[in-house]
Amino acid sequence: MSGGGTETPAGCEAAPGGGGKKKDSLGFAGSPAHLIIKDLGEIHSRLLDHRPVIQGETRYFVKEFEEKRGLREMRVLENLKHMIQETNEHTLPTCRATMQDNLNQVLQRLQAATDSVCRLQQREQQRKKIHNDLLIAREKQHETQWEDFMKEQHGKQADVDGEHRKALEKLREQYAEMEKGLARFSTF
Repeated sequence: MSGGGTETPAGCEAAPGGGGKKKDSLGFAGSPAHLIIKDLGEIHSRLLDHRPVIQGETRYFVKEFEEKRGLREMRVLENLKHMIQETNEHTLPTCRATMQDNLNQVLQRLQAATDSVCRLQQREQQRKKIHNDLLIAREKQHETQWEDFMKEQHGKQADVDGEHRKALEKLREQYAEMEKGLARFSTF
């Protein structure tokens, strides 16, 4: 059962070509115990140690993946390079020229709009100032009219009060004379 194993058990030395006998810790190199240990090592590596097989499969998968991925990425990078060159050579200068032309027009329109807004704002402020001045003048006029009205009312009130006092005095005098007249007749 001695196959082509890749590992030697710990503590044993493999003799190249199976030639000369060397002494090791278990005995002679060609002894039956040494052969059994060697066969056990090979069985163990074939049945239980799958690292070499897995490593080979992993290397194959990584190699295939990188080759396919590398080609795909190369195509993507070439497409990107082409798009960038086209953008830099054609699209970008066209956009820049269009933007410059339109930007000048936009700036002129914006300046005209700003001037119009400033004029409208000044007109509105002047209109508000005139309106406020008119309101203040009307308010002052109403105040003077109210004061004149109140003075006139006080004057009229004084006149009415004077007439009332006079009428009251006349009535008192009249009643006083009537009482005298009644007093004369009541003595009869």
